[in-house]
Amino acid sequence: MMAPAQGGALTPTAYIQHHLQNLVASVGEGDFMTLHLDTFITAVLMGLFMVFLFWLATRKATAGVPGKWQAFVEICLEFVHNQVKDTYHGKSKLVTPIAITIFFWILLMNLLKMIPADFIAKPLELLGVHYWKPVPTADVNATLGMSISVFLLMIFFSLRAKGVGGFTKEFLTAPFGKWMMPFNLILNIVEWLSKPISLAMRLFGNMFGGEIVFLLIWVLGGAGLLGMLGGAAFGLGWMIFHLLVIPLQAFIFMMLSIVYLSLVEDAH
Repeated sequence: MMAPAQGGALTPTAYIQHHLQNLVASVGEGDFMTLHLDTFITAVLMGLFMVFLFWLATRKATAGVPGKWQAFVEICLEFVHNQVKDTYHGKSKLVTPIAITIFFWILLMNLLKMIPADFIAKPLELLGVHYWKPVPTADVNATLGMSISVFLLMIFFSLRAKGVGGFTKEFLTAPFGKWMMPFNLILNIVEWLSKPISLAMRLFGNMFGGEIVFLLIWVLGGAGLLGMLGGAAFGLGWMIFHLLVIPLQAFIFMMLSIVYLSLVEDAH
């Protein structure tokens, strides 16, 4: 169900809460499930934009002297491929495409943080959309969705490498042998579940925390020329710092995903 519009001037606290509110729609009867429309739509658009950027590079690809965009994309893809080659020791050809998708999709979603929230929210308010959280990775539902996808891939890779029997035996007998089966089971459940949870929370925490700091800087700048200049100066400093955080978080998510996929194929 769409949230109603809020009229009047917002206090600093209300301003921050307003920009951290998702556009929510109910799915099913009795609010069976809620869908964060802004997170879903923005994530899909960023994914399509990523595909479009890669398509531009391959549309007129040449084996000779490449164009500037083709050369840039080739450098980026080679960088990811080298990371996969150095980290993943299996034989699957799926890992490099998975890593490319994870890194560039998260990178584009994180880069939305560089756009001030009001630049997106104000035009949408004129269209009747009063809540829009622009950064999908600042929504724990999005980061958990991606980490659960990695978790399912971990199960698939492990079953493919070891079979159902090998996977079950290792799950029950490693690391302390068959006589410690109950303890092994609990330990392995905790180990497997902790990986997607930590993967999701790390990305969400950094992006959500950065979003709050951006909003605080904007609010604490206050009114008047001096406040605007002060807010702009602090905002620029935080933005420069976040230019390092944004690709770093995408890189960490990608690298941990590759490591997890490599580990599940190895014998304990």
